[in-house]
Amino acid sequence: MKNPELRFFIELRLHGKDCKMPFLGTRRVHVHFVPEDEGPKMKLSVCGFLVACAFSLFSLNAAEPANDVYIPLFDGKSLDGWEKVGKEDSVWEVKDGCICGSGQASMLVCSKGPYKNFKYRAEVKINDKGNSGLYFRTKLKSTFSDGYEAQINSSHSDPIRTGSLYNFCHVYKKLVEPDDWFTYDLVVRDDVWRGKPVTKIKITVNGDELYEYHDFAQSWKEGYFAFQQHDPGSKVAIRKAEVLPLEDKPAK
Repeated sequence: MKNPELRFFIELRLHGKDCKMPFLGTRRVHVHFVPEDEGPKMKLSVCGFLVACAFSLFSLNAAEPANDVYIPLFDGKSLDGWEKVGKEDSVWEVKDGCICGSGQASMLVCSKGPYKNFKYRAEVKINDKGNSGLYFRTKLKSTFSDGYEAQINSSHSDPIRTGSLYNFCHVYKKLVEPDDWFTYDLVVRDDVWRGKPVTKIKITVNGDELYEYHDFAQSWKEGYFAFQQHDPGSKVAIRKAEVLPLEDKPAK
């Protein structure tokens, strides 16, 4: 029970008069004290009841698991933990707290990992006519063909737009304007569907869940995260990249 907003009233009949008071809990409880000659005893009973409820609710909330905590892959200051793979005159640098890619084709690969099942979140921006990609389960020495790619493209000549899982599931509608920051959320997990092993990939853009793709070929087993610098006309910026590892699901 996360962030409970459950509220009920303990209804008391005190000396012949109704009294309602709000109280946190899980259901409506009615307590009626009718005798008017047992005031002190009644007060002790009510106090004991309220204290018991408070301790019960405290114990319940204390048992709740902590919120999911993502692991930052970018420290906002440097390219520590990231490696350029590709042409030497390709540029990856940190400016104004963002990773910025420009110049010739290359990949910027995060050396932390490998990761298999996870939630992944990135905040990204691409220029007009620009093209990039968010790669996952890729290799440390990644090329454009290694791993899964979530497309980053608002207006490039390639019609496959942001929100696409490149070569698997394509989106042709423009979901994000050029030079606008947007959020990519991915959930990637190996699972079993109708008795068949499958890699499930759920893609969300700016909080809008687009689809969950089922890759029965399980094309890429595990790997690293990376970003693509596609061509000299493309300029991509990343201000957040973070991961939440997920446990493997038990075999069914």
